[in-house]
Amino acid sequence: MKKYIKPIITIAILTVFFTYMVNIMGASNMFNTIMNTAYDLLINTVLYIMAIAVISGAFAGILAYTGVIDFVNLVLSPLMRPIYGLPGAASLGILSTFFSDNPAIITLVKDKSFTKHFKYYEIPSLCNLGTSFGMGFIVWIFMSSQGSDGEFIKAATIGLIGAFIGSIISTRLMIYFSKKKMVSSEVYDYSSNVNDDEEIVSNILDAALNGGKKGVEVGVQIIPGVLIICTLVMILTSGPSVIDGVYVYTGKAYEGIDLISKFGNGFLIIFSKLFGFTSMEAVSFPLTALGSVGASLGLVPEFVEKNLVSANDIAVFTSMGMCWSGYLSTHIAMMDSLNMRSLAKTSILTHTVGGFCAGISAHILFSIFG
Repeated sequence: MKKYIKPIITIAILTVFFTYMVNIMGASNMFNTIMNTAYDLLINTVLYIMAIAVISGAFAGILAYTGVIDFVNLVLSPLMRPIYGLPGAASLGILSTFFSDNPAIITLVKDKSFTKHFKYYEIPSLCNLGTSFGMGFIVWIFMSSQGSDGEFIKAATIGLIGAFIGSIISTRLMIYFSKKKMVSSEVYDYSSNVNDDEEIVSNILDAALNGGKKGVEVGVQIIPGVLIICTLVMILTSGPSVIDGVYVYTGKAYEGIDLISKFGNGFLIIFSKLFGFTSMEAVSFPLTALGSVGASLGLVPEFVEKNLVSANDIAVFTSMGMCWSGYLSTHIAMMDSLNMRSLAKTSILTHTVGGFCAGISAHILFSIFG
């Protein structure tokens, strides 16, 4: 009988949820809204994000081929120990994830010439460090492109600084806890077995094309998250259409049951104090970014079009979206790849704190410099 408990609970939850929606929207309108919202997100949001990912991927490929990333790594190396408590090589992890996605840093950890610079207890913190900058370039470009006449470029840049602050807190906390739980004297020393793979990219054009291909991969990977999560979030947070001053359900995209407003102003007050949010809809961005930053980006164009978010919100969105980078869906797998799953909960907890600090920092900085 125990094996039937989960399906029974699942059926009960789905029945209650969809019955509630049907009673408000009507069955036909509900299904039409779900399909129309998913289609609109695919055509007008996912493809747009993919285009940005392709261009930014090509740009990153050129930077890598011409040695710009190596040069920046050389410049940033002396700053890593005093800021993050990590060796200079960790700066390469920041750059690789900033121009791609969270798991890019795992590729570096598999390179013995990279890990030889780290003490054993420092390795787990690379998961937090890399995630703090995952898809950072795409997030910044996307946020900067919202609105008109570049009105959000400054806000998005302030958000980058907020994410940087959050990354320091997250990484430092992870180092502190991992050092307590692991043998601090052990060092990754693989200097005698360095990976000397033959360089694949032979010229700048090939570098750009290969970088663009990675952008396509990112665009394809975010499709399920954007369509599933964003459709659900928009239905829960949006309300009916307004026609001639009357609220009606028509089955159009982005209609919903406005469930989030049911939590009341008290819930909004908390987020307003922390991040400066002025609408309940804005709360859905950081909640979505927990699982998928690509999906959370899909919410922004609709918020901007309906004037539901301010420049301060864009700064906070950039900061939290970049710092969290959908870490709940990647951290366990990343820690598994490091053979350190026992520290996954610690990594998630410390990164949660880092993300909140990133958003708060962005809000404070925007209040001062915005």
